[in-house]
Amino acid sequence: MLTKIRFGDYEGYGEASMPPYLGESHETAAAFYRKLNLAQFNDPMRMEEIIDYVDNIAPGNHAAKCSIDIALHDLVGKMLNEPWYRLWGFSKEKTPSTSFTIGIDSPEKVKEKTREAAGFNILKIKLGRGTDKEIIEAVRSVTDVPVCVDVNQGWKDKNEALDMVHFLNENGCVFVEQPMPKDQPDDVAWLTENSPLPIMADEAVQDFADIKKVYGVYSGVNIKLEKCGGLRHAHMMMDAARALDMKVMIGCMTATSCAVTAGAQLSPFVDWADLDGNLLIKNDVFEGLKVEKGKIVLPDAPGIGVKKISDIGLV
Repeated sequence: MLTKIRFGDYEGYGEASMPPYLGESHETAAAFYRKLNLAQFNDPMRMEEIIDYVDNIAPGNHAAKCSIDIALHDLVGKMLNEPWYRLWGFSKEKTPSTSFTIGIDSPEKVKEKTREAAGFNILKIKLGRGTDKEIIEAVRSVTDVPVCVDVNQGWKDKNEALDMVHFLNENGCVFVEQPMPKDQPDDVAWLTENSPLPIMADEAVQDFADIKKVYGVYSGVNIKLEKCGGLRHAHMMMDAARALDMKVMIGCMTATSCAVTAGAQLSPFVDWADLDGNLLIKNDVFEGLKVEKGKIVLPDAPGIGVKKISDIGLV
């Protein structure tokens, strides 16, 4: 769901990418938006007040709220004629490399996809289906670039998980994302304590309240705008995680350059970035961040830094 907020001559764009597991859809987002009355605010600079109003209209609906939050940030940034990375005090020179995702497939297909990802400095390998070692060996047969892995809660036994983490450590892995089910926090905490690699929370952390729940269980958190409600909440989560000496990662859904570039505005603040969602689609309707030699390059444009490149319907 793409949204637009207009104030005078300024327009801000936002996006809600809604994979099924989030429990949201175009219908739920549209129903949520019908409850909003942003016209009651005569000054977009009252961002805290506006976002609090949006947050409290109804529980949940994080992706729908995210789209409003992104559009509001885009609007205000354009009014101030500054990109958000500058408004937050970040340096664009400190953007990290983004990982590029290699999905679960046959070893030969994994090799093919890995070759196609030449030029990226780190690869994100999907695991958790019982063929993990074969997949890693297939990747390693064609490249020696660092990898990270996303297990999507696929490992159930902590001892087997630790054995696999040691195997990954020996094969150039940087961190392991959501290795075990989120409802096994004691097992995950044991794994984190004994692991030679950072163990990152993804499904286990959605919004700000979850930071406290995963502290002491995971090494760090993967923050996604669509999960937490947008840029304001993502920034708050990053501050909280840093204060607790946790690792910080910015991730994304499969989305256009609108949502991905918005998340990239926070990327100079993180340890790792997984911002390839716009590279995995063929119908992008925005231009925004670029990836050059594997590294995120933020656009020199105000707001979230995107430009609409085709006609689209926006609610």
